[in-house]
Amino acid sequence: MTTANPSAGASAAPTAEQETALSPVRIWDWPVRVFHWLAVACFAGAWLTSESERLHLVHITCGYTLAGLVAFRVVWGLLDTGPARFANFVRSPAAAWRYLCSLLSERPLHYTGHNPAGALAIVALLGLIALTVGLGWATETERLPAWLDEGHELAANALMALVVVHLLGVAVGSLRHRENLPRAMLTGFKRGLPGEGLKRTRAWLGVLILAAVLGFWAWQWQSAPQVTPGLGDGAATPLGAPLGQGGEGDRDDDDD
Repeated sequence: MTTANPSAGASAAPTAEQETALSPVRIWDWPVRVFHWLAVACFAGAWLTSESERLHLVHITCGYTLAGLVAFRVVWGLLDTGPARFANFVRSPAAAWRYLCSLLSERPLHYTGHNPAGALAIVALLGLIALTVGLGWATETERLPAWLDEGHELAANALMALVVVHLLGVAVGSLRHRENLPRAMLTGFKRGLPGEGLKRTRAWLGVLILAAVLGFWAWQWQSAPQVTPGLGDGAATPLGAPLGQGGEGDRDDDDD
């Protein structure tokens, strides 16, 4: 199995001693892991509530949270100095093809950080998430021309297809390299050579990201329209609004 560090291309096949030297090293810091699992949760939440009127606010909240997470990941990919830095893992399509071909060999190329194929999938996922959320915002605020009304749904379907491809890639990579990649994104540890691990985990930044997301969710919840008893079936009115402004629940005293 050929191994490569997070910031370099694949090296020559390691010796038996180097193979033996592969051991768990911390590769993913707290900001990357918190970003990843929050993005997973928000995408799942947005997808599952996409057809629900009652949970429309949840759908919107998940979408806007994804937009913020993508913005953070782009900034972190430019500023970080470790495996999460784009320059340290994004490689050419040719490198991705070589990696995919190596999966069919006895000793597939091994990257301690993101492999080249996974890197291209990550960039595509970030771009598609941004496009999907942008089209969703434009649809919600009625800023799209009529012929683009279905753009948000089409982008979301393309994003789901790419997510499925990404998950298949993770499964294949886990089997071929005999390492649990989802668990690595939970714990931060992957197999690598001594000296490849992170020296700082930046737990404070992971906590800050989580706090910001939870704060945004709380603000969304507090500012959401509330159902007011007595306004009719399911009628809602914003907090603090007069009872006569409940939409379908309004009744004119002179109707009868």
